[in-house]
Amino acid sequence: MITQNRSRALEGVHGVHVTSHSPFALRETNQSGGFHVSTGGTSTTETNQMLLMQRLWQQRPACLRPIHCNASCHGDQHLAETVANVITSIPFIALGINAPRKNLSCKLYANSLIGVGLASSMYHSSRGNLRKFLRWVDYTMIATATLCLSNALRTENPKLLMAASAAVLPVNPMMVSVIHTGMMEVAFAKRALEDPDLRMAHTVHKMSSLLGGMLFIADDLFPKTPYLHAGWHLAAAVGVGTCNKLLE
Repeated sequence: MITQNRSRALEGVHGVHVTSHSPFALRETNQSGGFHVSTGGTSTTETNQMLLMQRLWQQRPACLRPIHCNASCHGDQHLAETVANVITSIPFIALGINAPRKNLSCKLYANSLIGVGLASSMYHSSRGNLRKFLRWVDYTMIATATLCLSNALRTENPKLLMAASAAVLPVNPMMVSVIHTGMMEVAFAKRALEDPDLRMAHTVHKMSSLLGGMLFIADDLFPKTPYLHAGWHLAAAVGVGTCNKLLE
């Protein structure tokens, strides 16, 4: 009766939910006088496996995590940096306008490059809550461009892979970018070995990709350092320009 009265006394309190029994069992061990917590109806082995899976999931790399952005995403610390980031986004629009458009896949890729430049410009120009959404748009457009380039370079790509990439694109664009950028790098290297005219472009591409990767990591590690992101824009634009050679 006392237990029932106490339960009723807690009923109606905001944020409190009273259950008939706890899903956790607390029992004293004989070894050291400590306590062992176990879930009701679940063995210790299963519980440990669930905890291990949870820890592995929490420690997954950034490329497997969805895009998050708080109200003050790093970058654009002042007006001059914002202007620099917007200006260095324009080359992607120019590359998209001048990209080969010999078939539908190439046209989609060219238009996606224009989208990358526009999305980047809008993101860096934005502030407040809109910036969170435009950050996702920026990453998604980059992933879309890599997906379109992969499809333009290799029409024999597995349909299941392309469909899965398109499905994951809105949720985790970074992972899609990593996968299809890797596929593009392999295709570029093979073509450069077969075609001597592409070797110079491939060399420039490797150097710009290496520099761009270093700047991208530095921008993440040192968010207060100005103009790192603008430098990454320029290095990435050079790399994209060399990729257009593959479609000519």
